[in-house]
Amino acid sequence: MAVQPEGAPCWADAMFPDLEAAKNFYGEVLGWTFGESSSEYGNYTQCYKDGKAVAAVVPPMPGQESHAQWCLYFASRDAAATAAQIRDAGGEMLMEPMQVGEFGTMCLARDPGGVLFGIWQGGTHEGFQLMGEPGAYCWAEIFTRETGASDTFFPTVFSYAAKQMDDDGVDFRVFELGDRPVIGRMAMTDDFPAGMPPYINVYFGVADCDAAVSRATELGGVLRFGPMDTPFGRFAAISDPQGANFSVIDTSRTEGEMPKLRQVD
Repeated sequence: MAVQPEGAPCWADAMFPDLEAAKNFYGEVLGWTFGESSSEYGNYTQCYKDGKAVAAVVPPMPGQESHAQWCLYFASRDAAATAAQIRDAGGEMLMEPMQVGEFGTMCLARDPGGVLFGIWQGGTHEGFQLMGEPGAYCWAEIFTRETGASDTFFPTVFSYAAKQMDDDGVDFRVFELGDRPVIGRMAMTDDFPAGMPPYINVYFGVADCDAAVSRATELGGVLRFGPMDTPFGRFAAISDPQGANFSVIDTSRTEGEMPKLRQVD
């Protein structure tokens, strides 16, 4: 997999109180295998599909126990410079740029509306080795109630162009690098629980959406939405048994016309 351009999603990981349970769940649902936990880096454990790195899972650091959550990382050529851009755009740095051995440099931040995300400046670890296939990262969407904050922040930091879906009933926007859509932004409506924080929803590919949902719920996951056919594929939103939200999508099964998008100045 080629190095991702600046601002493109390049990696995903999640912190789980019960790491073995997480490995069992995602191994069954997404067909992942797992590398050796690195005690030097807090038992960080890489996940593989067909021998290629697709994500990582890690237990919480002492004193930082919180609910399980997937974190999406955006590629950066210079994590320190990107951190400065985040601060200048009104974001909050949760972890300043930190070198992770020879693997690369990471930092964690929130946008002004509270959306958590990471930055990754690749070293020997460049990020996803497989994308767009069953068991691998396919897509992501920012879910937030403060759409104006995200709509200003992310294009400022990453030089995205923006297109808005032409639908009065749905507030959905796509951020692009050149002509490449890289992430969506969806407004959280009253359908979401009042106390639910904003988040980035990561989509993983599956060969059969319904089968993946069935296996996930058998293992204690909760179906939140779907399965539903769309022009992009058949997808469903799930919470895993430890509460981390994600989606599965079968991109080979599409239905309907692509939505119309208009350029946003």
